[in-house]
Amino acid sequence: MDTSYRLPTQVLKALAHPARLKILNALRDDEECVCHLTALLRQRQAYVSQQLMFLRQAGLIEDRKDGLRVYYRIKDPRVFDVLNVVNALVGEKDGIAEHQVLATCPCPRCEKHGQRVGGRQWKSKSLVRVAPTA
Repeated sequence: MDTSYRLPTQVLKALAHPARLKILNALRDDEECVCHLTALLRQRQAYVSQQLMFLRQAGLIEDRKDGLRVYYRIKDPRVFDVLNVVNALVGEKDGIAEHQVLATCPCPRCEKHGQRVGGRQWKSKSLVRVAPTA
């Protein structure tokens, strides 16, 4: 195999998964913590960590630690140009770059943007209620 195609292939493989596309879309506007991405995807933390590892190994995201929390952000925003072209090819709109407040997410951003009332987040335009998974 021609080694000049190795890195582009690795990046395209990283983009070829619905969970990883959803993670990248969630990171369009700002960084997010692992707990938030876990609540957003409605998956176990181990599964989300595997997807984040794949994206990190492809060089698309980077992380930083803040106490016990790990935050992820896009390493090179040009990845959104690629995603926008793919969305245009299939007739979809570009991703929405808005932090979603999730009722099951304990991250500081979700707590800051809303008040927990009976397991729900209020006071946000982007309210998303996520039922706990069993």
